[in-house]
Amino acid sequence: MRSEPQPADYAPDTAISDVAQFLADPVTAAQFPRHVLRFRNDRWASAVGLGQLTDECWLDHFGRFTPLPGNLPQPLALRYHGHQFRVYNPDIGDGRGFLFAQLRDGGKDHGGRLLDLGTKGSGRTPYSRTADGRLTLKGAVREILATEMLEALGVYTSKTFSVVETGEALMRGDEPSPTRSAVLVRLSHSHVRVGSFQRLMALGEHDHLAQLVDYCLARYPGPPPPEDAPGRDQPAVILLHQVAERLADLAASYMVAGFVHGVLNTD
Repeated sequence: MRSEPQPADYAPDTAISDVAQFLADPVTAAQFPRHVLRFRNDRWASAVGLGQLTDECWLDHFGRFTPLPGNLPQPLALRYHGHQFRVYNPDIGDGRGFLFAQLRDGGKDHGGRLLDLGTKGSGRTPYSRTADGRLTLKGAVREILATEMLEALGVYTSKTFSVVETGEALMRGDEPSPTRSAVLVRLSHSHVRVGSFQRLMALGEHDHLAQLVDYCLARYPGPPPPEDAPGRDQPAVILLHQVAERLADLAASYMVAGFVHGVLNTD
């Protein structure tokens, strides 16, 4: 591992460890034949204390997935259920990505937001089924364009943090093939999904469900429910109101920006 001293504004916080035993599976990144840096988001890297990484160190962490200092020792593929196009699917999870690291923006002394670094195209997981766990370079470039546009328009969006071309030839039915491969890293506010709760409810894991509710309320605080809301003092009700309000705002902001998500399912 080639690492560098981290500045004071690098603030790792592996909060997911509190719930990982019932929420995720440890996985290993794919071994790619090449690592060519195609995009690094220096603006957001600086915001989370990683802007001083050399390109060589960047490829180590975001191409080979050497753990960041003080962060998760192994990537985690989340388990979840979800409604996909109106059909409930109990056989899904992170199939070509994982949660790689957690950290806070604003540095160690400011207690900023808890943010996640997650991947797309980093290899197969227990939830890949028949897929190869890869991402095309074209798909990665499309995500750069979409996230940069949404951020510029004021939409609360994940950030494309890194794209590394990985030297494989992929076969796809929806674009000319063979096509070039890449692995993408996203910076987002949370890796937890609506489907994370659906899975625990479907399995009858009520204690774990309550733990996940408490985890989210503690790490992602929001406004309280309306005064006349039934059960407004119950943790699950509080979280439901917060999530519903945030998702409504997000979907509305997509429409205002003229952005069509296409697959806004609960998984």
